[in-house]
Amino acid sequence: MPRDTGEWLAAAVVAVAVAGLLAQSAVAAWTAAVQAWPTLAVLVGAGVLCAAGRTVGSARAARARAANLARLRLTLGEVDAMSDAQFEFALRDLLVRDGWTARRVGRQGDQAADVIGRHPETGRIVIQAKHTKVRGKVGSQVMYQVKGTAGPVHGADVAVVVTNGGFTRDAKRWGEQHQVHWIDRDRLRTWAEAGTPLRDLLGLHRRTRRSSPLRISRAVIRR
Repeated sequence: MPRDTGEWLAAAVVAVAVAGLLAQSAVAAWTAAVQAWPTLAVLVGAGVLCAAGRTVGSARAARARAANLARLRLTLGEVDAMSDAQFEFALRDLLVRDGWTARRVGRQGDQAADVIGRHPETGRIVIQAKHTKVRGKVGSQVMYQVKGTAGPVHGADVAVVVTNGGFTRDAKRWGEQHQVHWIDRDRLRTWAEAGTPLRDLLGLHRRTRRSSPLRISRAVIRR
C-alpha cells in the first residue's frame, strides 16, 4: 500500500494510464471487429456450410451403405476365401441386411460370441462363427460352449453357430434339443447367396423373448 501522499499520487497516475490503455484497446478491438465483420461473417458462414455438408454427406453415405447391404449376396466361393475375421464381419453385414442391428465382437476370450445383434421382434442374437478352408465339421463341444454362454453371459434370446463347412450328426441333434441353431454350408448358401432372411431360414419369427429358453436358463442361474 502507498505510504504517503506522493506514492498515492503515483499510484493514481498509473491507474489512470492503465485505464486509458484498456479503453484504447477496447475501442481498437471494436473498430477492428466493425471493419472485419464481413470477413468474420464469411468465415462463420463457411463453417456452417462445411458442417452441414459433412452431415449431409454422412447421411448419404449411411443410406448408400444401407442400400448396398440390402442387396448383399455372398457366394460360398467368396466366403471360403475369407479370413476368420472377414467371415465374422460378413455375418454381421448379413444380419444388418436382414433388419438387425449388429456388431462384430469376436476376439480372444470372446466367450463363444463373434457377432451380437438385436431385432425388435426377435430379441438379442449371439452368433459363433466357425470358418474353415477345408470344409471341416463342427462338433458337439462348440454347441456346449455356445449354450453355456449365450444366455448367462451375453443375455441372448437366440444362439446360432455358423460355418462354411458342416456339423457332426451329434452336434446337430444336440443343438436341436437344446435350442442352439446351426447353419451349415447348405443353409449358409440359402442365407448368404440366395438372400433368404435369417428369421425365415431358422423360423425365428415364432420366438418371443419371454419364452426364450436361453433367457429362462439365465434367470435360473441368477437365482
